[in-house]
Amino acid sequence: MNPLRSLARPEILALKPYAHAAWRPQLTRLHANEAPWRPAHDASIAGLNRYPEPQPAALIERLAALYRVAADRLLVCRGSDEAIDVLSRIYLRAGRDAILQCPPTFGMYQVAARIQGAEVLEVPLRREQGWRLDPERVLAAWRPEVKLVYLCSPNNPTANRLDEAAVEAVCAALDGKAVVVIDEAYVEWSGAPSFASRLDRYATIAILRTLSKAHALAGARVGALLAAPELIEIARRVLPPYCLAQPTIEAALAALAPAALDAGAERVRGLLAERERVAGALARAPLVEAIWPSDTNFLMIDCVDPDELMRRSLAGGAILRDLRAHPALPRSVRVTIGTRAENDALLSSLAQPARPQAARPQAARP
Repeated sequence: MNPLRSLARPEILALKPYAHAAWRPQLTRLHANEAPWRPAHDASIAGLNRYPEPQPAALIERLAALYRVAADRLLVCRGSDEAIDVLSRIYLRAGRDAILQCPPTFGMYQVAARIQGAEVLEVPLRREQGWRLDPERVLAAWRPEVKLVYLCSPNNPTANRLDEAAVEAVCAALDGKAVVVIDEAYVEWSGAPSFASRLDRYATIAILRTLSKAHALAGARVGALLAAPELIEIARRVLPPYCLAQPTIEAALAALAPAALDAGAERVRGLLAERERVAGALARAPLVEAIWPSDTNFLMIDCVDPDELMRRSLAGGAILRDLRAHPALPRSVRVTIGTRAENDALLSSLAQPARPQAARPQAARP
């Protein structure tokens, strides 16, 4: 049996998916119990009174072209969060299965696993080596109950891209044994190639992509799962039939038009230059102890006094992400790069000298 099927929950493989109303847009729709009139102020192209196309063909075609995969290797989701949820429902049985993640990392992996009643195993990234992935430790921690292994590259919140050879080593060693899920939400900012080129090399890898970050569509909620056709077919059984709203589909298609992609790429280049400017200014801020290297649209910083830094940023009108709840990040804060004016306001709020602090142990610096 194909390993993507043998690893899956038997009840999912036996599941008969919901049969949605046939998609025949050229015919008068008298088969889906829809209202025949548009609501007031409906500015959509297709009409909000109609159910949207399940897994829209035009959107799949454009996303497949963008990510350089065949259309049958792509599932459109409500952000990559939904892809994480779908994978969890396919592969995780309560009290029996587990995921493996490398903290500090994106919190939804473990949330989705806990919802399924699955165990969460952790192999921390090596802080002393710039948050390096250690493939030997990952493979030593793996056991047959681990069905999903999450690798976030570039990683959130540490901002670094994982070493390509280390990721490759995990994919190769676990091929056929577990689904290695590579989260590439921030890959456009890194300039690195996607691991989607390895879909033909490894049977059990999956790639998460999103339009939320570099394509500026966080509010639209559009993501994609890239995987072998066998996994896409199983995932279609689990995904709700009308998961993308019509305005979301239309917004995504507009963002993926050639002119919009060109403009977006230029904005990405501009923001990366702005990130370097902000990093240089933050390095001179009295409350900032260290700035970790970034391959993303944000910076992770270690603070002399995190409470004071957060207080000043709020007083200056900006909210930052406090990371101190994670034990590996006791003085860390995440700063998203905004517009130049927004960044200048933040930098101004942090420019005053820090208040004297009691001596504390020195942290490992990046």
